[in-house]
Amino acid sequence: MFDRNLFTEILWAVVIVVTAVILAWLLSYASRIIKRRLTVDKRTDTLSVAIDSVIIPIAILIVVEGIVLALMSVSYLESWQEGLKKACIGAVIVVATYGLARITSSLTTRYLARLKRYSTRPLDLSVAMFLKRTIQILIYAIGLLLLLDYLGIPISPLIASLGIGGLAVALALQPTLSNFFAGTQVVSDRVARIGDFIEIDEKTRGYVTDIGWRSTRIRTPYNNIVIIPNSILASSQVSNYNMPNTAVAVRVDCGVSYSSNLSRVRELALEVASEIVESRDEAVKTFEPAFGFDNFGDSNVVFWIWMQAKDRLSSFNLKSELIIRLHERFQQEKITINYPVRVTYLKWPEETKPGIVTNMEKQA
Repeated sequence: MFDRNLFTEILWAVVIVVTAVILAWLLSYASRIIKRRLTVDKRTDTLSVAIDSVIIPIAILIVVEGIVLALMSVSYLESWQEGLKKACIGAVIVVATYGLARITSSLTTRYLARLKRYSTRPLDLSVAMFLKRTIQILIYAIGLLLLLDYLGIPISPLIASLGIGGLAVALALQPTLSNFFAGTQVVSDRVARIGDFIEIDEKTRGYVTDIGWRSTRIRTPYNNIVIIPNSILASSQVSNYNMPNTAVAVRVDCGVSYSSNLSRVRELALEVASEIVESRDEAVKTFEPAFGFDNFGDSNVVFWIWMQAKDRLSSFNLKSELIIRLHERFQQEKITINYPVRVTYLKWPEETKPGIVTNMEKQA
């Protein structure tokens, strides 16, 4: 025999679910209309982002609560009423945690992007990603603890067991955790940022392309990727050619013969360097070339000449150009750059010296 009451209850449950779905759709549609009107004014961008982030969790919550209420309205499931009530509150905690993490992530990303655009101090993208992930992890952890506490699961033994298990995991994953904390140190201390040209040793140098949880990737001048563990990067002596700015000094050491006019050498060297600064875009225009004699070498009077390039790559071009032009100018002015010269004095014993001279005179 067909039970009309059961059919009515099922029909009513279906109506509740459909109503919840319609309400969720209407809420989503209304949010789109509000967003269109808010985007006209740039000052309401933050509110638009907040609405866009929170609307999906609210719609999910309406649908989930509608399904739970529909199930609770069926008398056939009366024995499940207590579990459904807990599921109703549990769904609120889960969706609220998800919504809070979502809106916090969106607002944090937008705030950091705006700070990066308008702040006078550079902000690394890795810092923004690290902060966003840390906030999300904290929100999800708090939401999980609240859910477990509501469900009657003791939290204290769980935290204690997690502490013991965490210690065992930390010992097993010591290298990984070391790289993780070293990566946070690299990001927080601004040892290197994405796009910086760094040098760790003579073989490891290049542009930073990514700073991850475990390692940092560097693109070398040979267009290869070198993967360096963060622990090594944090404990190494790093030369960052982008700090405090990208300008790099260019120094060329040279020498001229002792017979040269040193005042003329200085004049020519500064003239050549000034011409390069004016003609080459790689040079820093506001930096005047510097010149100085260094020491008396074995074959030449050694001097240095100093100028600045806009970045690390430009320094190679400027140094090459300075050497070429300086060499050509010295040749035009008849200024000699000596090869290594050694003068050897031979001292002959007195008893053999006359004989040698006599033999040489005979040969002549």
